[in-house]
Amino acid sequence: MKIEVAELFILLLARVEAIPFTFEQSASLGSCQPPIVIPAFAGGGFGSSSSTKKTTTSSKKKDKKKRGGLILEDFQSRDEEETKVSKKQDPELDRFGLPVRTADNFFPPLPQDVEIIGMAQESNLKMIREAMSKHIPLNYDLFDDEGVEKKMYSTTDNNHKPWRLKLLHKSPPVLEIENFFTAQECQEYKDIAISDRIPDKDEIHDSLSLAPLQVSSKTFSTLAHSRRTSTTWFCHFRQVPTFLAKAKRLLNNISIKQMEEAQIVRYRTGEEFTWHYDEIPSTQLANGGQRIATLLVYLNSIQNGGGTIFRDLKDATGSSNLTMQPKQGSALLFFPAFLDGTPDDRTLHKGEIAVEEKMIAQMWIHEREYTPVIPQGNNHEGAFFGGLLECPVSDFIN
Repeated sequence: MKIEVAELFILLLARVEAIPFTFEQSASLGSCQPPIVIPAFAGGGFGSSSSTKKTTTSSKKKDKKKRGGLILEDFQSRDEEETKVSKKQDPELDRFGLPVRTADNFFPPLPQDVEIIGMAQESNLKMIREAMSKHIPLNYDLFDDEGVEKKMYSTTDNNHKPWRLKLLHKSPPVLEIENFFTAQECQEYKDIAISDRIPDKDEIHDSLSLAPLQVSSKTFSTLAHSRRTSTTWFCHFRQVPTFLAKAKRLLNNISIKQMEEAQIVRYRTGEEFTWHYDEIPSTQLANGGQRIATLLVYLNSIQNGGGTIFRDLKDATGSSNLTMQPKQGSALLFFPAFLDGTPDDRTLHKGEIAVEEKMIAQMWIHEREYTPVIPQGNNHEGAFFGGLLECPVSDFIN
């Protein structure tokens, strides 16, 4: 018995001496607990198991080695459990010793009693009407009972297919509009952004310039906890008449003056837009009030990555997050706020990391008339300028 106690003492002492611990490591861990390093000999007990000496007590020694190894494993297991408990109890600290702010601080989980109703079946126009009761009404007269466009929008593209409304989620409502843009229109809008043409100095300051304003994308507020690593082009209204006309045709009883500047956004491989709301901070509501609709159009198809994902909404199977995978020409419509301007936090979403390049055109609809801010000289009246409209002027009448 005395030999076993002595052996245990020697093993524990060797374990402590084998720990390579420095003050810098302690600081990086945020506590004074050193990392656990098991000595190389711990697995096989004290000494070498390859000894060529043979004695009559070899079997007893082997038994003691096993017991010694089990004791060390027991201490290791206890330390690991204590470490797990410590990690659960102690929040991660920053360099000032304060708890690190996480996504849950900015985007807390929804209360359990919040209404979330998915779609487990194919939708029809009646279901869509019911889901849209608290939001901007659509122009339902355009569609048949199955949500298919009855009379197609006039276009010069012979390959144009009828719109089709699909309700992806009931409450909050999230809709897909298939064939919103033709392939030709998608290419035209991509060309606005990626054109090699560079405006000269006079053109940059010309209010009639058609040069979009290119910026590194950022969220609406610098206080947001979101990260966006894409490129955005803010367009003049007279650059995007088709987008404006189609948006007004779809969303009934709105004025073009409620529309925010249209944007074209490019996500290259590895770029993303993390969790965020589209609603506007309460301190910035003076211009047009709250955003009550988000309309974005995918300008190219992507097989993997790059989807628009809703954190709190489920797909038709009920097992995965609702995700809209980019499909050329399809539009995604959802509502950051109700018709009365009350924000709807159920629409928290993100742009998944792009595996291949993704491009979208997007705009937001406000409660009231919105005054364009960028590019310089931009205004809603520009949509009528110089006969650039290739769509019925009646689509623009309030």
